[in-house]
Amino acid sequence: MILWIAQQFQEQYSWLNLFSYQSFRAIMAALTALMLSVFLGPAFIRKLQEKQIGQQVRDLGPQSHLSKQGTPTMGGALIIFSILVACLLWSDLSINYIWVCMYVLFGFGLIGWLDDYRKLVLKDSAGLAARWKYLLQSLFGITAVLYLYYYGDDSLKTQMVIPFVKDLDWSLEWMVIPLGYFVMVGSSNAVNLTDGLDGLAIMPVILVAAALGVIAYLSGHAVFSHYLFIPFIQNAGELSIFCAAIIGSGLGFLWFNAYPAEMFMGDVGALSLGAALGIVAIITRQELVFFIMSGVFVMETVSVILQVGSFKLRGKRIFKMAPIHHHFELKGWPEPKVVVRFWILALIMVLIGLATLKIR
Repeated sequence: MILWIAQQFQEQYSWLNLFSYQSFRAIMAALTALMLSVFLGPAFIRKLQEKQIGQQVRDLGPQSHLSKQGTPTMGGALIIFSILVACLLWSDLSINYIWVCMYVLFGFGLIGWLDDYRKLVLKDSAGLAARWKYLLQSLFGITAVLYLYYYGDDSLKTQMVIPFVKDLDWSLEWMVIPLGYFVMVGSSNAVNLTDGLDGLAIMPVILVAAALGVIAYLSGHAVFSHYLFIPFIQNAGELSIFCAAIIGSGLGFLWFNAYPAEMFMGDVGALSLGAALGIVAIITRQELVFFIMSGVFVMETVSVILQVGSFKLRGKRIFKMAPIHHHFELKGWPEPKVVVRFWILALIMVLIGLATLKIR
């Protein structure tokens, strides 16, 4: 919106050309989302407390979590609001990729909101039935990928980027549709599984968003993309503004979510943020690099799969509790130590993922 306004008066005021730079608008989007989250956070927390929308702690969980009972949740709604406002203000709204990303963010956020609403407001411990959750995730995920397949850049359906490989032109064709579905839905649920400790999920989300923002910026420039042997995707650079908004909103949320948390993001935040990262990875054709950078989310998901599989097949558990962050808690690690060490792992995986862009 601001870009469009600036373009109307560029001839009279040359300094308005500043708004045409994606890097500047990305910075402003991050700051806008950050300020919205920080300034609206206290009022949002009070509103959740008035409505008695608080965290429900399982009896089977770590005993240290009992003190979290009643902590305001569904803070992800504030994250989504901040991201959408920042994008509407600072991105080029003529670029269809921005609208696809906002569609996925809002759609998966709506699914999470329905789940949280049933559990926290209607007091239905089961929440949204699994079949309805996956049906809705499939609806939003597949429609987004279908749109990209028919109306996106040709590289979205012809190229598959393999880390460490320089010359490869593997045509995906229609396989991009199920691939995109699994990336989006898998990422969405992986972030949701990770969101179990104060600040644990949001920092890896911020780190991965920052890396994807860099990749999107490079993919949208012919010279940079040619130098790095990554697909050139026209207008993909605009996604750096979407990623910057995630970073700013995430940092603002972390202000209240840091230990001891004043607010949790809930499914509305976790499902939407995971899917948002997934759709950016799909558009930039970096699904495999995204898998590397999301190492913490992958580790959490695999720990649940192994735990459930082991118990069903052998009647024994591998971990003291899954997801794996609870395993370390039960081993005696203080919650802040678990969180910070997982942050360090997330940073390492993001750096490895970025390194693959050059090591080819």
